[in-house]
Amino acid sequence: MVSNSAKSLLLCLMISVLHQHLQFQLPHVVAIKTKSEGKDDGRGKTLSFTLYQQETINKTGYIVVDGVAGAGVSQTTTPFGTVYVFRDDLTVHADKASRVAGVAEGTSITTSLDGLQSMSLAKITIHHKGHRGSVSVLGGTYNTKPSDYPVVGGTGDFAYALGYVRSSPVNLIGQTVTYKMELHLYWPPYAHDAPVPKKP
Repeated sequence: MVSNSAKSLLLCLMISVLHQHLQFQLPHVVAIKTKSEGKDDGRGKTLSFTLYQQETINKTGYIVVDGVAGAGVSQTTTPFGTVYVFRDDLTVHADKASRVAGVAEGTSITTSLDGLQSMSLAKITIHHKGHRGSVSVLGGTYNTKPSDYPVVGGTGDFAYALGYVRSSPVNLIGQTVTYKMELHLYWPPYAHDAPVPKKP
């Protein structure tokens, strides 16, 4: 059982992290070397690729604060106010046994009484196809439908990247659930002209 003071501390820490991410300022000019995939015209770069998030309940993802009302706990729902944390492998194929190319770690808070929606933040660390670094995302999740998360910062090869990550459910049955993660990244000057994600 988590005390009210622990819940308050956790909420304050999450608000502080969100505040820091929202204050991130993008410089006007950045020089980035081009890798083999993506697009480059000598002024900037774009990059897109797909990985698969493998989440195992009570092994790589845990409820740390119980919700207070609404839906019960299932593969796709948690009660309103539930705080969930995760550290999931990212694989190159939907098969859990495929090569691990990174990790997604973060938290979500259930924000709907039907238990299907939450506010999520995550750091996605990648070592794939010659790219190393991380991107941070912040946005709303709909557990059974595709969700788009804005990229709010990056490190390593993804420093100064903007764009979005689309997470789509692949398998929601059983103890391990799988999500397809499509990363769409843009550097200046493409960042200013990046397309708005189309509804899935």
